[in-house]
Amino acid sequence: MEERMPQPYYQDDEIDLKELFLVLWKGKFLIIAITAFFAVAGVIFALMKPNVYQSSALVAPAQDGGGAGRLSGQLGGLASLAGISLGGGNGSDPTVVAKEILQSRAFLADFIHRHQLEVSLMAATGWNLGGEVWELDQEIYSRETGSWQLDDDGKSLEPTDWDMVKKFKGLLSVSESKDTGMVTIAIKSLSPVAAKDWVQKLVKDINEHMRAQDIEDAEARIGYLEKKLSETNIAGMQQVFYQLIESETRTVMLANAQPEYVFKTIDPAVVPQEKSEPKRALIAAVATVLGGMLGVLVVLVRHYMREGRGEV
Repeated sequence: MEERMPQPYYQDDEIDLKELFLVLWKGKFLIIAITAFFAVAGVIFALMKPNVYQSSALVAPAQDGGGAGRLSGQLGGLASLAGISLGGGNGSDPTVVAKEILQSRAFLADFIHRHQLEVSLMAATGWNLGGEVWELDQEIYSRETGSWQLDDDGKSLEPTDWDMVKKFKGLLSVSESKDTGMVTIAIKSLSPVAAKDWVQKLVKDINEHMRAQDIEDAEARIGYLEKKLSETNIAGMQQVFYQLIESETRTVMLANAQPEYVFKTIDPAVVPQEKSEPKRALIAAVATVLGGMLGVLVVLVRHYMREGRGEV
């Protein structure tokens, strides 16, 4: 009978928990030092970060969907008989369109310039609650001269529309509830006053933009219909044109009479009393945990490197 050879035993394949504990205990002061360093650094970092405030408004889609789509769709069949396309009859949801426009580059760039938010958006480093004024980075924008500074190459540090829109999009949040259809428009800012002000202006401006767009489209269709009306002598077609013109005229009238054209404010924006960021306690806790993990890793690596060289 063939004798079975014993399997070799490798002691290094097993982790000696006692040895591991002794190694960590031996290096406890290094672990404590690294952990304390990271904890202090985390606290300093958290304290250096400025407060960020968030304000939001809850809005609901207007009941008539902005007016233009519903009114234009009433006589869509007659318009098709006349070979005319009325813009509201394509089934697009005005709320969806308004949400996309609200986050578009063109709208946001125009919004920033219209309300002169360039400096507060790109050069502000904080908000003075006592004086209620922006704290600006003087290396980017000079409050004394009222102009943007120059870089080392002599080029102005004035931001481009691309930079400002990118920064603003990082502060803007637009979300819709799947259950209720309500839309929440939120803005983060270093200033609680600015956060509330920007949200209010966004809601107002998107309503104005959508209303002006629908009025412009309706007036263009009225002009086209009146031209076609003057070119035909067929009584039946003239009746169709009159009805279409009446529908578009009603669209213009209702748009002018409805301030909250696409979004109706349910819960308006207010000045936030508490910051939303940074989570200073969380930052300090994460830094402390990372410091402890790094300390343990350093002690273990140092021990086994010495052991490999035969120093232990």
